[in-house]
Amino acid sequence: MSLSQYLMSGMAALCLLTVPAHAERIKELASIQGVRDNPLIGYGLMVGLDGTGDQTMQTPFTTQSLNNMLQQLGISVPAGVNMQLKNVAAVMVTATLPSFARPGQNIDVTVSSMGNAKSLRGGTLLMTPLKGVDGATYAIAQGNMVIGGAGASANGSKVQINQLSSGRIPGGALVERTVDAPVGGEGMFSLELNRSDFGTAQRVVEAINRQLGPGTAEAADARMVRVRAPEQQERVGFLARLENIEVTPTQAAARVVINARTGSVVMNQAVRVNDCAVAHGNLSVVINTEPVISQPGAFSGGSTVATQTSQISVTQGGGALQMVRSGASLSDVIKGLNSLGANPQDLVSILQAMKTAGALRAELEII
Repeated sequence: MSLSQYLMSGMAALCLLTVPAHAERIKELASIQGVRDNPLIGYGLMVGLDGTGDQTMQTPFTTQSLNNMLQQLGISVPAGVNMQLKNVAAVMVTATLPSFARPGQNIDVTVSSMGNAKSLRGGTLLMTPLKGVDGATYAIAQGNMVIGGAGASANGSKVQINQLSSGRIPGGALVERTVDAPVGGEGMFSLELNRSDFGTAQRVVEAINRQLGPGTAEAADARMVRVRAPEQQERVGFLARLENIEVTPTQAAARVVINARTGSVVMNQAVRVNDCAVAHGNLSVVINTEPVISQPGAFSGGSTVATQTSQISVTQGGGALQMVRSGASLSDVIKGLNSLGANPQDLVSILQAMKTAGALRAELEII
């Protein structure tokens, strides 16, 4: 994809993100403190591979793991025997233990090769304990993994459509231990906003108090809202009502996100720029803003209106591109640079310079 296409996609995203804010449910804006997922990890063996397992001369830990497993099953391997394995691979198994998961429930697991196995397709994961950060076992993983192979294109060439050294086993782990997630204590619990914002926190408080009664909620800071909860037996219904209360969040701070590798530009609202002049290589950008006063006709009953007209000049070498817009918009600057063939590095450098000079009125984030 060309730089022009990337920038056009960024402009399209800008158009979609500058629509007026609409009401959202509290469950989209915040989460209940203490109710969260927990990562799990384990080390195991994948067997039954079709000659695509680890090369044991280069991955001795695979042989060691197999010996340990065989000893637990009552099979001893004579000392000094160098097993040449082709159908076994050492793997790391990861999973996420969701909130309120109970023993006996199934969760999905991801299996990834940690040696030099060529493919895990068709393998069987042997019983693998999955542990949390505290070292306790919370789930046991085991099962058959299916990985898609390579597909053929119209001209007969092969294209790999899946990563053969990792895959998922749906419902491949059985929960053995639960994680307590108490919702509130001493008649209170906390809502944590996904984004710190004093205005949104205040609107959440007002919406909760309006729907559930005055004094139900209070803002602790820009991210946390404390809510008075009813008795334990009534708490589930109370939280169900609370999560579906609609709140209109305040407008987020102006932000420009640039992907330095691809040149993609995404803005979350109409970012503006002040008067400035930037020179980068053979590119020059000059932005001038002039006030325009519109006087009403005599006896028309109208009022004087003051607007701003910005002239943006983007120059390369001896040629120039002139654009006139209502207000200085960063999107106009990017369009002008794009029309002259500026590469992603030029774009990043120019926007960084504008931000440092105080001409870019937005947060600049480069990923």
